Amino acid sequence: MKIWKLVSGIMSIVFSVVVCAQSFAAGIYNSLADTGEVSGSAGLIVAVFLLAGGIVSIATHASDKKGGSIACLIVFVLAALMGYTMAGHYTDLNVWATWCLICAVMALIALFARKKPSQNPAA
Repeated sequence: MKIWKLVSGIMSIVFSVVVCAQSFAAGIYNSLADTGEVSGSAGLIVAVFLLAGGIVSIATHASDKKGGSIACLIVFVLAALMGYTMAGHYTDLNVWATWCLICAVMALIALFARKKPSQNPAA
């Protein structure tokens, strides 16, 4: 799970930059077309959650404690809910929300995964 946390954290940080750029474009479109949607703003919030989840995931990837997994779970679930419920015409937000959901499920698995007992031949 340590490798997954590190890789997903790096990917989440990179994806947050992409989501931020796409959200600016979606927000400008929503304003110019006067659609009344908030998908651009929701995308920015998802980008912030992705960035926060990625940072927490990287910072706690080597820890055996459960606090990092709980924090990642909460942040990624909030991002997924925000993405799915407020996507509107910005349908790429569903893709990013799916990534957040995958990260949340993996954080849940990491939360309940047992650490293998160390095999110390000297003991």
